[in-house]
Amino acid sequence: MAMKIRLVSIPVDDQAKALAFYSDVIGFEKKHDIPIGEDRWLTLTAPAGGDEIELVLEPNRNPAAKTFQAALFEQGIPITAFESDDIEGDYERLLSKGVAFTQKVQEQGPVKLAVFADTCGNLVQIYQQT
Repeated sequence: MAMKIRLVSIPVDDQAKALAFYSDVIGFEKKHDIPIGEDRWLTLTAPAGGDEIELVLEPNRNPAAKTFQAALFEQGIPITAFESDDIEGDYERLLSKGVAFTQKVQEQGPVKLAVFADTCGNLVQIYQQT
């Protein structure tokens, strides 16, 4: 028996806003959108990565999660990272869509990386292996 990574959650302060950002701006595709009370089971996949791994846009109602999310943001620590095949191209594409970067593309050891705010309370890193 082997375990697999299938779901990766990130806390978001507004699921509708997060869906718009991650689909319209980033380019991910909605996979599941199931109402669950006031919230939704909302997942996306990356077209370049297949549909086996899903990003869950988790409503951030838990006070402990809110504290954790805010602390990471204040310290400039990304909550997750996405791999890019063309980081300069993705950086320019996202900039042209109004994405606010807190760190421009720079080389750090065996990778190039940049960090942006997702409009939902998180910093996200994009990176490219060099």
